[in-house]
Amino acid sequence: MILSLFVHFSTPSRCLPIKTCKRCCQYSTGRNVHKVDTPVLLKNTLPLTFNRSGGHGGKQKYIRLNSSQKRCFSSECDEVCHHHEHGEVRVRFAPSPTGFLHLGGLRTALYNYIYAKKYGGSFILRMEDTDQSRLVPGAAESIEDMLEWAGIPPDESPRGGGQYGPYLQSQRLSLYSQAADSLVQTGKAYHCFCSQQRLELLKREALRSGQTPRYDNRCRHLRPDQVEEKLDQKVPHVIRFRLESGVEPFNDLVFGWNRHEVAQVEGDPVVMKADGFPTYHLANVVDDHLMKVSHVLRGSEWLISTSKHLLLYRALGWKPPVFGHLPLLLNRDGSKLSKRQGDIYIQSFQRSGALPEALLDITTHCGSGFNSNRVGRKMEELIAEFNPSKITTHSALLDLDKLAEFNKIHLQQRIDDAVQRDWLVRDLQGRIQEVYGTEVQDQDVLQPDYITRVLHLRKGHISSVSDMVSSEYSYLWVRPSFSGQQMAALSSEIQHIATLVIRLMEGLKGGEELTVDQLSVELKTLAKKTSNTKYRDVMKIIRLALSGLQQGPSVAEMMVSLGPSEITHRFNSVLQQLSRQH
Repeated sequence: MILSLFVHFSTPSRCLPIKTCKRCCQYSTGRNVHKVDTPVLLKNTLPLTFNRSGGHGGKQKYIRLNSSQKRCFSSECDEVCHHHEHGEVRVRFAPSPTGFLHLGGLRTALYNYIYAKKYGGSFILRMEDTDQSRLVPGAAESIEDMLEWAGIPPDESPRGGGQYGPYLQSQRLSLYSQAADSLVQTGKAYHCFCSQQRLELLKREALRSGQTPRYDNRCRHLRPDQVEEKLDQKVPHVIRFRLESGVEPFNDLVFGWNRHEVAQVEGDPVVMKADGFPTYHLANVVDDHLMKVSHVLRGSEWLISTSKHLLLYRALGWKPPVFGHLPLLLNRDGSKLSKRQGDIYIQSFQRSGALPEALLDITTHCGSGFNSNRVGRKMEELIAEFNPSKITTHSALLDLDKLAEFNKIHLQQRIDDAVQRDWLVRDLQGRIQEVYGTEVQDQDVLQPDYITRVLHLRKGHISSVSDMVSSEYSYLWVRPSFSGQQMAALSSEIQHIATLVIRLMEGLKGGEELTVDQLSVELKTLAKKTSNTKYRDVMKIIRLALSGLQQGPSVAEMMVSLGPSEITHRFNSVLQQLSRQH
């Protein structure tokens, strides 16, 4: 199926007939055939407007379709065009280990992972560790740990390896050096010998005159003999990429058609630093090409740099990947997620008992890219419901106050799943020993059966496993302490009540499972056997003896949690305490 349409440039004299093939997403302007990696399905009457003049005052350098011209994905074109022409979809998450993984990074990794799994591709983790001065010890290992914990393990990574490694940029320096040399040889890049002092002076001058600081491209114009002389003298230098005008527009998966005329607003960028390490601009282009990355999904802060990267691809003679820039993740009030907010790091969520699937759910819930929006989605549902055409350009507002609610829902799902529940039991065993240590009443409370029973009873009430080691639930792991005076203040029939409870437990020791409903009935009957203590005060006494607390779960639930033998033990202690007082 061929759609004929016209592309109107803002210059009236240029009106080129275009033919777009729906199946292979190529368009022809008569002389050239251009590959469009993202399907652009337009009605026959709809013009594609390329704003060549640059908008208001020539400052706006972006080109994009207006909102009514937003592309749409048909199921046919979706399948054809999302796959790289070589077959496999390959995406990458490329953090810098200058810090630990935070929520914004997790979200970028998640969208890449979902995209790869949706289209049967590979998810690559690459560490961009070329800024050696800012590396944080242990950050690279921690980032990979956190991705695995979150349930988005990479298919290729520094730890796991892969056929396009190494996956640490610091181990790929010769590749960047070859690319930089190739650019210099072809005249697309040059050696720059400007000192730090000169660059600082340029910056100060620009700021003083109210301009944006930029390099003045001075070394671009050095004669070959001048360059040779300085190289022979071992003058420190960087390699700069020669920015050219005439950037081709690119069709971003999220933002549509874009172009940024970088040569007009920037000086030539450094691609190789004096220490032999590349800058991000060169390293990410070289790596994405050599690792056969088909789609680059990254934060929208890189949108403005993409034209520069496309110039590098062109200069190196390489085919660029498809780009998609994800909107920023912001706080609920629209402020930036600051790395100084200690709680945005994934490790701190892990320590606090947040479940990885709750974190993934809340970051996708507040964002876009899905056919529907509901709480409680697991990974397979996120993959099934993911639709790249639904990603909007609006920033995603994250309300972390709702995380507890998300966690509660996912915690219920885990408690109901036998395999996931085992993981929770082991996690809680570790937390009990860490918090209470030698205070633990006896090793029986660390038994999986006991912990499983407790989790089932509290399901729907707790937001996190860490809640279970708070003081509110300490009675489950440690025998409580309380004074006889507290008991005496409630009733003069304490001894009688304690004896009734012990008898009730002995009658229930026949091996049958205690239930909350059954015990509630038994407790009402028990309270009627007292002479002058109201039902409410009987419950207060039993609660105090079992937990040392005045509030908490129902008395019946407390008793089902603890079990007959532990309840008997605790009420025998009450009797002993009373006998010592008399």
